[in-house]
Amino acid sequence: MTISGRAAHWENVYESKGEREVSWFQESPSPSLELIALADAEPTSPIVDIGGGAARLVDALLTAGYADLTVLDLSDAALAASRARLGAAGDGVHWIVADVTTWQPTRNYDIWHDRAAFHFLNAPEEQAAYVACVRRAVKIGGHVIIGTFAIDGPEKCSGLPVTRHTADSITALLGAGFTLTDHRRHKHATPWQSVQNFQFSSFIRSC
Repeated sequence: MTISGRAAHWENVYESKGEREVSWFQESPSPSLELIALADAEPTSPIVDIGGGAARLVDALLTAGYADLTVLDLSDAALAASRARLGAAGDGVHWIVADVTTWQPTRNYDIWHDRAAFHFLNAPEEQAAYVACVRRAVKIGGHVIIGTFAIDGPEKCSGLPVTRHTADSITALLGAGFTLTDHRRHKHATPWQSVQNFQFSSFIRSC
């Protein structure tokens, strides 16, 4: 799918559905919060949430006292939903409308978090562009947290095909300079109580 096609797809999703009408909705993003805590994040640590859209991780991070937050998504409608939900509490958040495969970050981050964005990149060139962006964005010693559908997870999401991953497959795609520090499975219950198997993998960038 082209970048413009991806953007149009997700804009339509977020313009036509409420947050509890999508399978990935989480009231409390506990797996992500646990992994961010394990990365020894400080209140001032720069954190970027890739594909964060209308998700509630930013709410939870603000509540926990994190002050330097960036949320990137290719859907302006998704980010608008988060801004409306947070109101004045979200005034200090950096909101970026961009496709991660072409984004040119202007600063470095201590923590890169991605729940359910990377698995939509199926072509090798898209995956390589994502990894190149990780290298531009994450400082040496920084942490990368990527959550995807597990190898026994769904084959599609929102009508789009996905690439399911293991910790080993993501390690191979990131390549040299990233050390796996944690990997775990998570059973995500959708709003209609079906179960989706996720794989979360955490890395530290060494070079």
